[in-house]
Amino acid sequence: MNDRYGPDVLSTDWRAPKRGRAVETPAEIGAVVEEVTTDWCGEIVAVDRDLYTVTLEDRRQRRRTFPLGAGFLLEGKPVILTPPVRASAPQRPTRTASGSIAVHDAKARVARASRIFVEGRHDAELVERVWGDDLRVEGVVVEYLGGVDDLADHLVDFRPGPQRRVGVLVDHLVPGSKEARIAQGIARSPVGKHVLIVGHPFVDVWAAVKPDRLGIPRWPEVPRQLEWKKGVCQQLGWPHRDQADIARAWQHILSRVNSYADLEPALLGRVEELIDFVTGDVA
Repeated sequence: MNDRYGPDVLSTDWRAPKRGRAVETPAEIGAVVEEVTTDWCGEIVAVDRDLYTVTLEDRRQRRRTFPLGAGFLLEGKPVILTPPVRASAPQRPTRTASGSIAVHDAKARVARASRIFVEGRHDAELVERVWGDDLRVEGVVVEYLGGVDDLADHLVDFRPGPQRRVGVLVDHLVPGSKEARIAQGIARSPVGKHVLIVGHPFVDVWAAVKPDRLGIPRWPEVPRQLEWKKGVCQQLGWPHRDQADIARAWQHILSRVNSYADLEPALLGRVEELIDFVTGDVA
């Protein structure tokens, strides 16, 4: 006999919310969640275990921080965000970011007298990210100039010699450029044989990072009358109002570099050449 009044409502969980009950879910970096009280939707970009907070970044790259716990939706379902599970210690890499054989537990060598100069802070940070392990083993210090125009003055202060070689990495070192003329002048000077100046063809070291690592097909063409970094950020839709925006853009680019494979060959060979020059046997 059919029950025309349907099943007993008390036999089911009639108090369950329509979206289902919230379940504990680790707050994994990269997951997109919504905070229900503010409707703020964004990607999880940071989790602070000590403060028990999670930071979300929306599609306009604005960030807000919320307490971990209940009150979030993940794929439309309620979740209770918890700190991500700590991963077990990974196996030690056999290669450095530059592709060299990793030397574990080796103490950094006392710094050599020789140096590598680069034009700016971003150049130095990129070299450190890829070649930092190698440079510490070899005892090579990287210093930034603030611009190739100051190179001659730096060399006067440094006094290059057989035991004090200098390798210099220059942006946009192409025939006929100001940078090329400066390099040629130093090569002809009395200290020229103790200084090796090499360069890459890019306007700025940013462009030495392969564009597909950032999800773009190519680096934008920037009109000559615009400052290149600001123009790049503008065309990519990134904030570019002040130097803080440019710094954040660079950190985003740098975060996509994990090894030499993320850089263009035109930069790789030049840096390796400089390392060989300042660490090689003195003739």
